[in-house]
Amino acid sequence: MLGRPAFPSCFPGGIEQAGRSSIGCRCDFGTLRAKGVLVAQAQLQAEIVVTGDEITSGQILDTNSQWLSQRLEEMGAHVMYHTAVGDEVEAIAGVVRQAVGRSDIVLVTGGLGPTPADVTREAIAQALGRKLVLNEEALESIRQLFARRQRPMPPRNEKQAMLPEGARAIPNLNGTAPGIDLEIVRPDGKKCRLFALPGVPAEMREMWIHQVLGRLRQAGLGTRMILHRRLHAFGAGESQIVAMLPGLIKAAEGPQVGITAHEGTITLRIATEGPTLEACQAAAEPIVQQIRQKLGHLVFGEEDEGLEHAVIRLLRQHKQRLAVVEWGTEGLVNRLLAAVPEGHGFYLGGMVVADQAGLRQPLGLPEEWIAQHGVQSPAVAEEMARRVRGLFHADWALAVPCFPPFDPQAEKPGLAALALAHPGGVKSRTLPYTAHPAMLKVLFAKHAMNFLRLELLGVGG
Repeated sequence: MLGRPAFPSCFPGGIEQAGRSSIGCRCDFGTLRAKGVLVAQAQLQAEIVVTGDEITSGQILDTNSQWLSQRLEEMGAHVMYHTAVGDEVEAIAGVVRQAVGRSDIVLVTGGLGPTPADVTREAIAQALGRKLVLNEEALESIRQLFARRQRPMPPRNEKQAMLPEGARAIPNLNGTAPGIDLEIVRPDGKKCRLFALPGVPAEMREMWIHQVLGRLRQAGLGTRMILHRRLHAFGAGESQIVAMLPGLIKAAEGPQVGITAHEGTITLRIATEGPTLEACQAAAEPIVQQIRQKLGHLVFGEEDEGLEHAVIRLLRQHKQRLAVVEWGTEGLVNRLLAAVPEGHGFYLGGMVVADQAGLRQPLGLPEEWIAQHGVQSPAVAEEMARRVRGLFHADWALAVPCFPPFDPQAEKPGLAALALAHPGGVKSRTLPYTAHPAMLKVLFAKHAMNFLRLELLGVGG
């Protein structure tokens, strides 16, 4: 989506002085386009600004933007920008000025405390060309908070009751910093609603839930809903998935479908907008079914489901039981399966082998035989699967043997084996060992579970 034009920096007095200037400034609030996606003119555009040197220096992770983005999307607002800015008045003022010039809702978090580094109030006032004035109601709330805590109020906390002229205070029931609620009229007559909230996540969330959301609803903002659904696929790359869904990814009209890849899993995100949850669900369902039809067995789950959930679901359907033996993945497959509550009685447990001694006892593989085939071979993987299946009296047994050494300079990548024992025998497969070691365990744990999933579906090779 192209950002709505910001007010130029030639208005040093801020947004509202720009509106009074004879130079003028026209903002085009027509149909927006986001990477080829048409967004209805009526859809709200929101923006989040996070302040604090601790954020920009990487000392603290910004979770406020993530949480607020989710809440804004739920109420039908499209979040286009996240900005993190350090504790400097000029820098924050510039970011706020730009945000107010292009977004309908602007949320600023952080910098409302009583210390010299807390300069968000001053920055907002400067950006809008307003004075800071003492808000008596906010000051009384701060005094009462200190009285309840049986502590004297330091003089520096009076600073927290200084708000930009025309702002309404937002009560903070969990801390001393009141929030700021401002309605800004832009030169074209359009309005922007700005809220400044504390940076402390607990205080920010309470203020949003109990104050800000209600104020937005009362103003008639956010009366539509956006529903997000996620489908997960494994076994094909991102570009291959896109090719299998022609015209569906980032379509110009209708529900929007986005795609992301993470550790081998491809996630398709379907976003629909409507007046009610039911309307959103009705719009999303045909797209979900279309994706499932085109991708077939590549799709393994929805929302928060992992491959481990898909495996347990199929084991339950078949009324069959599984055991797992691992070396290269260091117990990751066992941990993932054990964490699925519905797996009780179907996932029986397993073993983690740390060296060749674990193959000899309790699996009982002869040392000479191991040396003959090699610990990384499909033959060893198959025998591991056979023997652990017998030890656990399982229907299925999955084996991940030792991985070959990682050599990024090798002409040909090494091959890592997986094996699966079942009532009809045993089968194995090899995969090129091309992933970075940091990703390898997770990736091969997924490949192992997907190997079993496809066999349970009856589509294994």
